[in-house]
Amino acid sequence: MRANDFAELSSFVAVAEARSFRKAAAALNLTPSTLSHSLRALEQRLGVRLLNRTTRSVSVTEAGQALLDQVAPALSRITSAIEDVNSFRDRPQGTVRINSSLLGAKMALAPHLGGFAAAYPDVTLEVAINDGFVDIARDGYDAGIRLGESVDQDMSAVRVTPDLRLAIVASPGYLARHAAPLTPHHLTGHNCIGYREIAGGNLCRWEFEKDGRPLTVQASGSMILGTPELMVDAALAGVGLASAIDTTVTEHLAAGRLVRVLEDWCAPFPGFHLYFSSRRQTPGALRALIDFIRLPGRNPPQA
Repeated sequence: MRANDFAELSSFVAVAEARSFRKAAAALNLTPSTLSHSLRALEQRLGVRLLNRTTRSVSVTEAGQALLDQVAPALSRITSAIEDVNSFRDRPQGTVRINSSLLGAKMALAPHLGGFAAAYPDVTLEVAINDGFVDIARDGYDAGIRLGESVDQDMSAVRVTPDLRLAIVASPGYLARHAAPLTPHHLTGHNCIGYREIAGGNLCRWEFEKDGRPLTVQASGSMILGTPELMVDAALAGVGLASAIDTTVTEHLAAGRLVRVLEDWCAPFPGFHLYFSSRRQTPGALRALIDFIRLPGRNPPQA
């Protein structure tokens, strides 16, 4: 095997699995043009087209699929072998790529960044912020951080924050003009600030629970915003009612800038989890991060 055969095959597998030069390039820390050149060189050497490319999509040809079926498992075994060797190092090293919502990163990662950098100077931590749910394997990430209820069952996951609670809030000025709702059914008479998911495009529903009885409401109003922070800003401006994680509005509540309503309908729910593939060996650098940020007393993740 030539010296650059491994790099070309790794590039091919990354593009074929991601169905995107951009995503594969990000995962491999290469430029898309470098990746494209590597794929062209591989195709020219083999004398067959492996990928169909258009300006909008990448798909695998029949020959490409045959090569992928053989090469991908072999590269996975090589990666696992390298990780086995890395386990003998005194300190983990490598790059850990995390995809997280903004709030998840602030709550689960931000408090630990300084300590982790000091403890593991040979680990590069790269965090991509995306409030929509993503396929971490397809998009080249080692792990993701999302609410526990959003994590697929075939993923390994560890708790990285305590349970959370929603807070339905409004400014004193808004509540002076509109009677506070006593039950979620009363939200139909209020201007509720909406939030639309980036990934699915769905308008988020407000979920409540009282005495073990769940209730979901499709709240509606004059604004649909793209981040939780903007929703809180709109509530502070007197636009209407907003739904927020209670810890993000603690200071506003204490200062009287916001008032909480329907508190008895806001039950705790599982907090943020760090999740990763259960189908491959956990790299040493990722395991170091998991052990550093997971909640104390939780069972360690399986490899």
